[in-house]
Amino acid sequence: MSQFEKVSLFVLRLSLGWLYFYAGISKILNPEWTSAGYLKGTKTFAFGYQWMLDPSILPFVDMLNEWGLALLGISLLAGFLIKISAYAGSALMGLYYLAAMDFPYPNSHAFIVDEHIVYIVALLVLAAFNTGEIWGMDGWLANRNKMTKRG
Repeated sequence: MSQFEKVSLFVLRLSLGWLYFYAGISKILNPEWTSAGYLKGTKTFAFGYQWMLDPSILPFVDMLNEWGLALLGISLLAGFLIKISAYAGSALMGLYYLAAMDFPYPNSHAFIVDEHIVYIVALLVLAAFNTGEIWGMDGWLANRNKMTKRG
């Protein structure tokens, strides 16, 4: 892999990491935030989301949302457990996409493909190229394990 490719993937990983971390931490730090408004706005697949509005379930859904985004961001920023995080983040983005979908319009400025689909593709690229091994904890741990096995 060329240096330009490594830098490009590293910058993609960091920028997505910051995007997800900030999205999560801003929700965690805002005691008024809830996913209820987003869930109430579901159209095409409303039947799959309305049950989450139950008062006994919504706090758990909110916590998963907040911490899922924040931890995904931390994972990407640190380059740690990238494959697992990328797949989990792709699933989360898929859930957001389906919740927003008013088929075939995921939002007012998109037709079938919106930013959630782009995020899914970007996360899968990060997983495919194992970008945690490019200036990340995954690479550091892999190198450390190689040295331990030699010794």
